[in-house]
Amino acid sequence: MTFVQLEYIVAVDTYRHFATAAGHCFVTQPTLSMQVQKLEEELGLKIFDRSKQPVIPTEAGRAIIEQARKILGEKQIITEIVQEKKGVLTGELRIGIIPTLAPYLLPLFVQNFTAKYPQIKLIVNELTTELLVTRLREGRIDVGILVTPLQENGIREQVLFYEELLVYVSRKNAAYKKTYMLAQDIDPDKLWLLEEGHCFRSQIVRLCELRKASKEGSHFDYEAGSLETLRRMVELNDGITILPEMAALDLTGKQQQLIRHFKRPAPMREVSLVVHRDFVKQRLVQALYQEILRSVPEKIRGNKNHNVVPI
Repeated sequence: MTFVQLEYIVAVDTYRHFATAAGHCFVTQPTLSMQVQKLEEELGLKIFDRSKQPVIPTEAGRAIIEQARKILGEKQIITEIVQEKKGVLTGELRIGIIPTLAPYLLPLFVQNFTAKYPQIKLIVNELTTELLVTRLREGRIDVGILVTPLQENGIREQVLFYEELLVYVSRKNAAYKKTYMLAQDIDPDKLWLLEEGHCFRSQIVRLCELRKASKEGSHFDYEAGSLETLRRMVELNDGITILPEMAALDLTGKQQQLIRHFKRPAPMREVSLVVHRDFVKQRLVQALYQEILRSVPEKIRGNKNHNVVPI
């Protein structure tokens, strides 16, 4: 039994396809298949049921793969101990980040992080919350940057900051004349939302109590894939939307005139780093955490955890 064989069976379990697993392990499919078969012969049992598509582990295989993940994790800890003693940070850090954070947060810290830690390779994927958590559990990413609290078993959360939720309103909308907003001031028939699957959408539905306040289905008539699309629609039409504070950092002076604040205590969204309970790249994740905090504007760092809107 070798570490390589353990890595191969974990990869097959993750991707549920031998060819895909081989590609991610940078070997040919015959090479990976041969090593998996040799391990099965050594153990005297089948780890995978190859008659199913996608391939699935056998009952015994699931237990073996779970232990393989723990062994590989312990191996990574040894590597981290060696790096710490040498005073260096090296390796690969696979990050998942949700779409309503990625365009605004990544430009703030990525360049500084890669300059400060040139031996760390960042691999960033933009993912919805549901997919991000799934990939954390599968070990396909090391850390996530998303909105919390998740209340997911086995997922650890480390709060980064709190973003104020802001109203972005057209000059044609009656709410434009208001100085401060209440949730009930928002006409759900004029409110544009992100499409299903975005956690920010569910937060706005909760904040504005849309299911109670709106006419049946009227506030779901238009759904966008990005905050930038919503912002543009508001500017051109008689509409209104909600933006997280980070998305308003690059607004022009003319666009800033369309921002309205909620009456205090303003609603907030909680942004955190999340890892699986068995994560091993602790020093790399902590370096990421510290660099993100350094990059976030002082005003956002100073926001308090009052009136956090649930997901």
